[in-house]
Amino acid sequence: MTTGNVDAVQQSERVAVCVYCASRPVPDRYVRLAGEVGAGIAERGWRLVSGGGRVSMMGEVARRARSGGARTVGVIPRELVDMEVADTEADELLVVDTMRERKALMDGHATAFLALPGGIGTCEELFEVWTSRYLGMHTKPVVLLDPDGHYSGLLDWMRGLVEAGFASQRSLDLLTVTADVDTALRACLS
Repeated sequence: MTTGNVDAVQQSERVAVCVYCASRPVPDRYVRLAGEVGAGIAERGWRLVSGGGRVSMMGEVARRARSGGARTVGVIPRELVDMEVADTEADELLVVDTMRERKALMDGHATAFLALPGGIGTCEELFEVWTSRYLGMHTKPVVLLDPDGHYSGLLDWMRGLVEAGFASQRSLDLLTVTADVDTALRACLS
């Protein structure tokens, strides 16, 4: 193996994508999307960081990543473990007391953030890492994978905030929005 190949392998092993997505029942197309993302992470030799749940999109992204050989790190609050939704198959399952601790550990383990379609929890996680990026608290990529316009209303609202002066164009520019899994995963390296 040449030095270039060794460096590429070492770099790919250092990439850890934190995926935010739904953990409640959603249409099958979203579960399939999560599976594609998990498989794509594994194909690249990356690690997955997730919310540590085994249901819906969150469970599928982890299952597909693991089945492709990716290491998975799940971070879950104790209350959700007790409700038996923990991804006990995770390579590393970190149990915390609060949602704030959960997000801090997820952030600390990740080199990039990728939000898939989801609800208020997904939006809250996305906004926190996006705002932190804007404020210069980290330089990790923040990517939104939106293949069917799930976030179109939110993005329209954000553009309206820019027009009204409540947000800067730079804040929008720091979020990569794409409809394509491969493009989203490539953006996790930028």
